[in-house]
Amino acid sequence: MHRTKWNRKPHGFSLLELLAVIVILGIIAAIVVPRLSTSSALSKQRVNEHNIATLNAAVERYFVNEGSWPTALADIGTDYLPNGVPAVPTDSKLSYTIDGKTHRVSAN
Repeated sequence: MHRTKWNRKPHGFSLLELLAVIVILGIIAAIVVPRLSTSSALSKQRVNEHNIATLNAAVERYFVNEGSWPTALADIGTDYLPNGVPAVPTDSKLSYTIDGKTHRVSAN
């Protein structure tokens, strides 16, 4: 059977189909990317809050067991912090310290 240009099957995608797919992917990316960056920042903030709560609990346990407040987190040791003092997830330039008056931990 002889094929003419009218009964040929198309090979590949048309330009309009490719443009439609690219536009759809662009819309999906515009929705997903901001949510991912917001989720990352929120996760780091929550980890920071958890770290501070864990460190404050370790400071209080130290006080109960030793009878005095630690002057620095390094004084607590591995008995109260088996994995050591964690890094501040929100800013690598900060570190956790104990306030001498309130005996509470903060990121400074």
